[in-house]
Amino acid sequence: MQKQTQLGTNRTGIQMSPKQTQKMLEEAKGAVFTPGDDTGLVEVRTAYIQSSGPVGSVPPPATAKGAVKSGMKALAGKKAHVLVDRLGERLAFERSGTRLYQAMLTKCRAVADGQGADVIEQLEHYCREEEEHFRLLVGCLEKLGADPTSQTPAADMAGVESTGLMQVVTDPMTSVTQSLHAILVAELADNDAWEELVRLAREFGQDEMAARFREARETEREHLEGIRKLHRQATMYEAG
Repeated sequence: MQKQTQLGTNRTGIQMSPKQTQKMLEEAKGAVFTPGDDTGLVEVRTAYIQSSGPVGSVPPPATAKGAVKSGMKALAGKKAHVLVDRLGERLAFERSGTRLYQAMLTKCRAVADGQGADVIEQLEHYCREEEEHFRLLVGCLEKLGADPTSQTPAADMAGVESTGLMQVVTDPMTSVTQSLHAILVAELADNDAWEELVRLAREFGQDEMAARFREARETEREHLEGIRKLHRQATMYEAG
């Protein structure tokens, strides 16, 4: 049986302490408030934004073959490093996606109590396909002469974005339902990103890549619908 959201001694709301709440409100009546706004905060943020450089850079192609290909695209008026950056982003996200599913499987097995074998099998299938997509992107980067072990700026951001989702799934106190919600967030982002990658590959004349990315996009759509269904079922199970 999975952990479920329950009624308990939640003390975060003011209704749990009516006497202290009334006292606080009475004290607030005599308080003197200094007018202000977020102008100072905006000024500081603006200064940092204007003085800071980018997150990082895309490394040049590591091979002569890659350099020639990238150079040809640059001469055609297209910046090949943009494609490499987005491929790096998907690579980082698919790696995180594989780890998310691995962590999700650990949680499901821990609470399965001999049940839910079909759900575990479904999640294992999704996990394998996430890893396949990771390997697909490694091959595409190598084909362009890029280094798949490099962390591009977009890959850096994808890693940061995934951190919160991983924290939800790996937290021993979160339920299967809560963890499925984190997976659902990841799959929603994943679907949009594959759609963008298909368009970008086509724009750069990489028709073979675009075709393989379309296949990956369809697989990710199946993941999204499957996780939506599992999350809905888990929620209804909690509702009893």
